[in-house]
Amino acid sequence: MNRTKLEELLNIQFRNIDVVKQAFTHSSYVNEHRDLHTSDNERLEFLGDAVLELGVSQYLYRKYPEMPEGEMTKLRAAIVCEPSLEAFARSLDFGEHILLGKGEEMTGGRNRPALLADVFEAFLGAVYLDQGFETALEFLEKHVFPKIDTGAFSHGMDYKSKLQEKVQQDRNKTIEYRIIDERGPSHNKEFVSELLINDNVFGTGIGRTKKEAEQRAAKNALDKLEN
Repeated sequence: MNRTKLEELLNIQFRNIDVVKQAFTHSSYVNEHRDLHTSDNERLEFLGDAVLELGVSQYLYRKYPEMPEGEMTKLRAAIVCEPSLEAFARSLDFGEHILLGKGEEMTGGRNRPALLADVFEAFLGAVYLDQGFETALEFLEKHVFPKIDTGAFSHGMDYKSKLQEKVQQDRNKTIEYRIIDERGPSHNKEFVSELLINDNVFGTGIGRTKKEAEQRAAKNALDKLEN
């Protein structure tokens, strides 16, 4: 694990680098280096999961005062799920810092989604132990919460139904979604959706699937209506 590079990337000066190193230590490495008496990151992952749940819950509660409990639960679930945690870890290049056993390395463990997701939670647990909850929260505010605001987890929210309910209050209004563009190669395609209310463009959204693009277009329209 490259301590200097990690500290520069995250702008955190760790007090106990051993606990941070543990966050990046996979059980396969421990099994192959028993003479080092090191510990794997599984207990830190357990702690980090709780820190993440609390941090995200607090943020959603304060950021969206009108959001019902059920919707907050769905949105939180979309944020703390394995694909999201994997994406966070990849965006921070956590994979290059993981200590793996030779077998795990050879079978592609460094890029394994579940392993990366676990490391992200373990790291958050390490930050909590080393720096406290406020620093852990600052880390989330920098690397996770902005993605919530940009609609990265709109697939976890049913904005289309919410918009439908709002628009149906006026029976003279109709809603239509159109996919107006498809970008990128087949394995990494993006869709652009346009939302029309009474044939007037009222929202746009971009997503990895057509449904996600439509959800983001609906959110865009809801933001306009609520403002």
